[in-house]
Amino acid sequence: GDGDGDGEVHAGAVALAEAPRIDTWRGGSDGRAYPADPDARHDHDHGHHHDEEPAPIRRKLFTPGVWVLLAMMAAGLVFLAKRFLFGLGNSTNLDQQHPWGLWIAIDVASGVALAAGGFMSALIAHIFHRDRYHAISRPALLTAMLGYTFVCLGLQADLGRYYNVWHPMVMWNGNSVLFEVGICVMIYLHVLYLEFAPVVCERYERHDLRFPKLTRLAKFVRPKIESIMFLLVIAGVVLSSLHQSSLGNLMVIAPYKVHPLWWTPISSLLFLLSAAAVGFPMIIFESLFAGWSMKLRPELDLLSKLARYIPILLGLYGAVKIGDMIVRGTHVYLGDGSLESRMWLIEMIGGVAIPVAMMLVPRLRRSLPGLFTAATLAVLGVVLNRINVFLIAYNPPYAVKSYFPAAGEIVVTVGLVAALMFAYRVMVTYFPVLSQPKAKAAA
Repeated sequence: GDGDGDGEVHAGAVALAEAPRIDTWRGGSDGRAYPADPDARHDHDHGHHHDEEPAPIRRKLFTPGVWVLLAMMAAGLVFLAKRFLFGLGNSTNLDQQHPWGLWIAIDVASGVALAAGGFMSALIAHIFHRDRYHAISRPALLTAMLGYTFVCLGLQADLGRYYNVWHPMVMWNGNSVLFEVGICVMIYLHVLYLEFAPVVCERYERHDLRFPKLTRLAKFVRPKIESIMFLLVIAGVVLSSLHQSSLGNLMVIAPYKVHPLWWTPISSLLFLLSAAAVGFPMIIFESLFAGWSMKLRPELDLLSKLARYIPILLGLYGAVKIGDMIVRGTHVYLGDGSLESRMWLIEMIGGVAIPVAMMLVPRLRRSLPGLFTAATLAVLGVVLNRINVFLIAYNPPYAVKSYFPAAGEIVVTVGLVAALMFAYRVMVTYFPVLSQPKAKAAA
């Protein structure tokens, strides 16, 4: 950092990069004893974060797990090349009745929702000024930036005329919901990269002798971007809210093609609420998964405090969704024994009711297995919602066959997820994203 507190504001969610392997997660993130109630430890831990700053982790990049990711990426690249060389019809099970499939439901709709941790962390830390949550800003920002990047890459595979993806920038159609989604995602992606630019600059500011030109450029660029950071944060929250809600509006114009359990005139509100609800669970999931995969200590106390907001946001989403169903009278479809009714129940019970119940129990919020289980269920619940809306609920009236993704579609999706995980590993290895004690960082 430059001594102005940036290390504290942007401290990562995982501490002590050179810590010994942790086989059993328990206690505080710094290994010291704490009172049983994490809510009573704010003053102690808030001061503790002053002694940490983000730094590149000192870990080997190419581990056996990374080689597995590279293999999955290579397989995805093969099928992706087939799609671009021979077209959608030859490499997917998409047709005129099913113009979208797995790539839209998972790579785009789910990817956009799961990247909501970026704008939710900015909202609570910078706009609502909950200083203790500044520690999650950089990892959440990196996850959002990579998430939207790979959403755009997945969209290229799904678009028939992918080479025209730039058209919304110059061919505006204010009557189109899809235009609003496209233009907001394009702008928001640039905002995310600008927000992350000071992290890159900080990396090269610390290596005066090795990269003198990059050091001078970094020292020139970083203050300029940080001077407008408050505008970027506000723009990011607004843009993300706009296109998260507009994604839901895509199905409003198809009331006779979408099952009544998911079609609703307030679909945009439900998509926005679900994205907001999954933001904190995604931050917790990413933090704990990164800590486990790189053998780093998780910030249990901070994540436990963050988990207190999950029942509020996820409960609000569930209440609005159930209330809308009752008002429209579509609850009658829950007892017909159809695939749609079963998928709706799985989505709501497994992805909403159980995580809310778990996070209302203080003992489970203080437990890493409890936190990870609840966060994973909430994340999977939103993913299942997007799959249900775009695949299960969507039933074209003139379809001659049902849709099931081709092997190539599945392999490409797996390859994109692997590429995102590999990119995250590279970024935290070479850039100051995750935090550690200042003495270790200086070394």
